[in-house]
Amino acid sequence: MRFDEEKTERMDFFHRKQEPGKTEYLDDDTEDAGKPVIRLRDIVKKFYVGTENELEVLHGISLDVYPGEFTAIVGESGSGKSTLMNIIGLLDRPTLGSYEMMGQNVAKLKDDALSGIRNREIGFVFQTYNLIPRTTALKNVEMPMLYARIPQEERTRRAKELLEKVGMGDRMSHRPDELSGGQKQRVAIARAMANNPAVILADEPTGALDSETGRQVMDLFHRLHDEEGKTILLITHSKPLAEECGRILTLMDGRIVDERRGSRAHG
Repeated sequence: MRFDEEKTERMDFFHRKQEPGKTEYLDDDTEDAGKPVIRLRDIVKKFYVGTENELEVLHGISLDVYPGEFTAIVGESGSGKSTLMNIIGLLDRPTLGSYEMMGQNVAKLKDDALSGIRNREIGFVFQTYNLIPRTTALKNVEMPMLYARIPQEERTRRAKELLEKVGMGDRMSHRPDELSGGQKQRVAIARAMANNPAVILADEPTGALDSETGRQVMDLFHRLHDEEGKTILLITHSKPLAEECGRILTLMDGRIVDERRGSRAHG
């Protein structure tokens, strides 16, 4: 059995009754609601704890993300969205509150365990791409699978498949400095999908791109969601981009102040 088929079987535990690209909003006590990929409860984040400069940035955030949802977390600079993204991405820990990913309490796990979950279950797409400069697009996409100890033949096969999927099949041997911004982001999206993660976490993925290229990248996210049912969390300050998502959470001063469906959501 190939590793992506095994991962699909494992994700069946979190199956939710919906068609790819169509999000259903169900109450927590509804039997068909299934199990969330991400469940945050009363998340508080403080810095400089115990000092006179103690600063609380997140004030009791609670949030569920279900398989197949395309959710935008939108907020202005200083709203706390970067801090929240770091906690969701297991790059930082909450000061208080609980965080479950795929049913596992991850808030108190040791660093090695968190690193393994990040590698397997979260696909990151950053504004600045974060590609390895001196290696090819193909090797960049293979990297998460290398850390996951996927055999080389399988790594290469899947990396080529993913680069073809994002329209970079003719640029596999190019290094990042030989690619445009939009091409780099396509490689980054392919890399994010390498281990077939439970969720793709995209932090301002179009922020460094011109409007036309940004549109192409956003269309790629929609295709992954609509056609493959990928679970995507988009962190953005752009309200127009957020309106394309099935669900919009507005963050202000460290609190979720609004939740609604995007006015231009697909499906």
